[in-house]
Amino acid sequence: MSDPVVKIGKYEIQGELGSGGMGIVYKGWDPAINREVAIKGVRKYSLPEDERESVLTRFRQEAQAVGRLVHPRIVQIYDFIEDENAAYIIMELVHGKTLSQHLAAMEVFGLREIAQIITQTLDGIGYAHAQGVVHRDMKSANVMINNDGRIKINDFGIARIDTSTLTKVGDLIGTPSYMSPEQFTGAEVDKSSDLYSIGVIAYELLTGRKPFTGTLPVIMQQVVNATPVKPSLINHKLSPEVDQVIAKAMAKNPADRYRTASEFADAFKAAIHASLMLGEPQPAVGMPDAARLMDAARGLKVDSASRNATAAEEEMYGDSPIILNPGIRKARLLIVDDEERILNALKSLFRQRYHVFTTTDGNKALDFITRYQMHVIISDQRMPIMTGVELLRRSREISPHSVRILLTGYSDLAAMVGSINDGEVYRFLNKPWDNQALQTLVGEAATIALELADTKSTNVVLPEKMQAGVLVVDRDEEVYGVVRELVGSLCPVLYAANTDAALAILQKYEIALVIADVESSQEKLTSMLKLLKQEYPKILSIVVTKAKDAELVIELINQAQVFRILNKPINVGTMKSHVHAALHRYLTYVQFPQLLQAQKVEAPVQVRKSSAAVSILRSLGLLRGA
Repeated sequence: MSDPVVKIGKYEIQGELGSGGMGIVYKGWDPAINREVAIKGVRKYSLPEDERESVLTRFRQEAQAVGRLVHPRIVQIYDFIEDENAAYIIMELVHGKTLSQHLAAMEVFGLREIAQIITQTLDGIGYAHAQGVVHRDMKSANVMINNDGRIKINDFGIARIDTSTLTKVGDLIGTPSYMSPEQFTGAEVDKSSDLYSIGVIAYELLTGRKPFTGTLPVIMQQVVNATPVKPSLINHKLSPEVDQVIAKAMAKNPADRYRTASEFADAFKAAIHASLMLGEPQPAVGMPDAARLMDAARGLKVDSASRNATAAEEEMYGDSPIILNPGIRKARLLIVDDEERILNALKSLFRQRYHVFTTTDGNKALDFITRYQMHVIISDQRMPIMTGVELLRRSREISPHSVRILLTGYSDLAAMVGSINDGEVYRFLNKPWDNQALQTLVGEAATIALELADTKSTNVVLPEKMQAGVLVVDRDEEVYGVVRELVGSLCPVLYAANTDAALAILQKYEIALVIADVESSQEKLTSMLKLLKQEYPKILSIVVTKAKDAELVIELINQAQVFRILNKPINVGTMKSHVHAALHRYLTYVQFPQLLQAQKVEAPVQVRKSSAAVSILRSLGLLRGA
C-alpha cells in the first residue's frame, strides 16, 4: 500500500473529495495565497495502455481550454502539474452539489429557480463559446450549485477549442441522454450542440424526467428520429411558450436551434414569465406603474401588511417619498444582483436590522438612488443589463455619500480596478461569502453612511500651490519622473527608492498622497500602505503595478483602501486626473474630517504583529502633519 499523498507541487493535500478507477480528486490548500483548491488527478499507470495517450491528451485539453476561461459560471482552473506518474489540474473548489445530485435526492425546483439555473448556465456556456470553446458534454452532473446558489459549469474534459484537431468526425463523445443528434451520427459538433444539451437539462428540470431514456441504441434512435412529449403535457403549470422554447433548443437540425446562448436565455426567461402569469392574478387596472416598480424591486406583494401605517416603515407609492418612523434609525440598503436566490438570501439576512431594497435591474437601482437616499449600496459585478462597476460609478455621481460594496463571485482584475477607479467602493467581497463577515462589513458601512447622511455639499477647490506633497515610492524613478512633470508646480513631489526611505520622508514632510509602484513580492511596502491608512486615513494612496495578481489587488482594496490603481505602462492623462482627484480629496478631508469615516480600515492582526509592522508603526508615530 502506498503512502498517502501529502503534497502535489506547492499544494498541500487536506483530504479526498472523490476517486475512481483511473483518477482521484483531492481537497487541497494553496499556501502562497491562502485559498482552498480542488486537485483532479489522473494516474497514468491506471490507464489502459492503448487509451493512455488519448485520455492524457484530453486531460491536458481540459486545462488548456478552461485555463483561458475566467467567468463566474465556470469552475476556474489555476494550474496544471504533470510528472512521470500522474497529471493534475488545480482548480477552484466549489462548496455545493451537482444538479444531478439535487435531482437524485428528489428535490423539486420552482419555476423561478429553474429560470435562474438555466439562464446562469447559458451565461457561462455563452462566454465559453465566445472564447471559442465548446463543452460537448453538458449534463446535470456537470452543472454545480454552490452553497450561495451560484451555478458553476464543470468538467470540460472533452471540450474542443476551435483550432483543435483532438477529435475527428465520427467520434462518439458525450453522455447519451444529453447528446445531440449530430453527436450520435458523427456529424460536425459545434456550440449548437451545447445548447441542445442545455435544452435537455431544462426539460428534465421542468418535467422531472429526461426526454429520452432506455438503452444506448434506444436513446440513439429516439434522439435522431423521435419528438419528446411536450413539457406542458407533463407539467400543467407550463405555458405553450415553454414548449416552443424547448422544441427550438432541441431541434434535430442544428440550424433550427437558437443561434446563441443569450438568445436561448432571453426566450427561456420570457416563457417562464408567461408560465408564472398563468397562476398569478393580474395587477389592479388602476395601480400606478411606480407602485408596481417599487413592489418588483423590493420583492414585496401589495397587501395591507406592507402598507400598515403603524409599521416601522410605511411605503408611499407614486411620486411620494418613503416615510420612515422617526423613532427608528435604520439604514437603507439597496442590493443589486441578477439572481433572485441571492437577493432573497441577503434580504432574509438583513431585513431585521435595515430597510432592504432589492432589484435585478441596474437601471431601476439608479432610479431608486435618484428618488430616495440609499445609505449602503451592495452590487454584484457581472450582470446582464449593467455591470456592477458602471452601476457603482453612476451611483457615486448621484449619491456621493452612500457607502458602496462590490459583491462578486470571480476575480476579474479589470473589474476590480474599475470598481476602485470609477466606483470608489468601500470594500470588495468575494462570493461565496461568510454570513458573519458580511454582517459585520455591512454593519460598519451602515454606521458610516448614517454619520455621513447629513453632510452638506463639500465644494473644495485646489489652490495654485499646496503645502502637502506627493511621495512616490519607485525603484527605478520611472513613476517619479512622470508625477514630477505633472504636478511639480502644484505641490512638492518627493522620491523614495524603498519603504525605509519612504518612512523617513513621511517623518519630515506633510504628505497628502503616496504613489507606490507595487509588486507582489514587496510585502513591506504593502504593509506600510495598510498601516498608513489605518493610522492616518486622510493620506491617500495610488498603486501603480504591472502585476496581474487579483488577490493582491483585493488585499489592497480591503486593507489599504487605495484611492486608485493604475496598470503599467502608465497612461499620463489618466495619472494626471487621478493625482488631481487625490489631492482634491485630501483637502476635502482636511476641511470636512467627518468624511474620513468612510476611509476606516483595520489591518489584520498578523500584519500588525509582524516585525516589519512594529518598525513601520514606530516610524508612523513620528509623522508630521497627520
